[in-house]
Amino acid sequence: MKVIHFGAGNIGRGFIGKLLADANSQLTFTDVNQPLIDQLEHQQSYQVHIVGQENRIEKVQHVHAINTNDPKTIEYIATADMVTTAVGPQVLEKIAATLAQGIVLRNKLNNQRALNIIACENMVRGTSQLKRHIFSLLPQEIHQWVEQHIGFVDSAVDRIVPPMDAANDDPLAVTVESFSEWIVDQTQFIGNIPTIDGMELTDNLMAFVERKLFTLNTGHAITAYLGQRYGHQTISDAINDPKIHAIVKCAMEESGQVLVQRYGFNADQHQQYIEKILNRFANPYLKDDVSRVGRQPIRKLSPEDRLIKPLLGTFEYQLPNDNLIIGIAAALHFRCSSDPQAIEMAELIKENGIYQTIIELCGLQQYPHIVDKICAQYELLKLSNK
Repeated sequence: MKVIHFGAGNIGRGFIGKLLADANSQLTFTDVNQPLIDQLEHQQSYQVHIVGQENRIEKVQHVHAINTNDPKTIEYIATADMVTTAVGPQVLEKIAATLAQGIVLRNKLNNQRALNIIACENMVRGTSQLKRHIFSLLPQEIHQWVEQHIGFVDSAVDRIVPPMDAANDDPLAVTVESFSEWIVDQTQFIGNIPTIDGMELTDNLMAFVERKLFTLNTGHAITAYLGQRYGHQTISDAINDPKIHAIVKCAMEESGQVLVQRYGFNADQHQQYIEKILNRFANPYLKDDVSRVGRQPIRKLSPEDRLIKPLLGTFEYQLPNDNLIIGIAAALHFRCSSDPQAIEMAELIKENGIYQTIIELCGLQQYPHIVDKICAQYELLKLSNK
């Protein structure tokens, strides 16, 4: 199986790239970081440090790399069996042009083999969004051909991959936790579905997308925001603070009740899933900075993301939400001088006030009593020790 993977960063190498390489695919990474590409193409291998209760090092071998702007990337797409991405939600639109050119060439070559494209991003239905970007760039006359020969497969991904220690002398080595989850929508494939260890198939993807969003993402974000507020540097330090642990766990249980109501998850099994995630946050080998996890707060406070979407679910099913509200208030306090969204959010609060900022970012204008509660928690957190 010939695969081209967009994104040769830590997540690309440590998660999806590793699974694809372990499946003995003919894997080529593509990225705009030329020094990284040069190093990958030179070594054609790298080490993955897997940390948890038992630490081990696994070597990924027989990989290739090419710059995304190299015309050969378009040729690779035209002949590939699968395209995957780990570039970040904001970058999907930027790679759409390259993918569209590759698809046009594939059509011109009359390549009838199935191609499946899977965006492995921390977002809901990322591949469907990527498909819209690509189709807006394709000639109308090949749209039907593309629908017949190219699958756009949505997925849910979960693995914590923090930045490597800057002191590490191997620029390609990457550290990951032992847990990983890659769930794909089996109904969207064209042709035969490849067998890849670590890739799980489902015909109800949204249940697992929201399980991850409402549990891992919700808890991770609240841990980061409260962690910064209470002066902690890393996620593991923050979650080991009893007052933070209690709020995060209760917030995840509040969002979990929404999932149980909406999708029929077993309540006891979901509680075990919450406990597993709390243990992942506490992994001392993952030196994950709270400012990295908390970045892009405007996106994370949007109505379809990890804080407001579960909150809206509690309204739908008339469920408790006090701890989710604390987490949202903590997110509004997030500050990071290197994150444009954190800077923009701080300016909005300064110019428009906290109430209007909540309305603008979270879309809660229909719930003024909830906005009042968030404002009250925001003011309480002002009094907390930094």
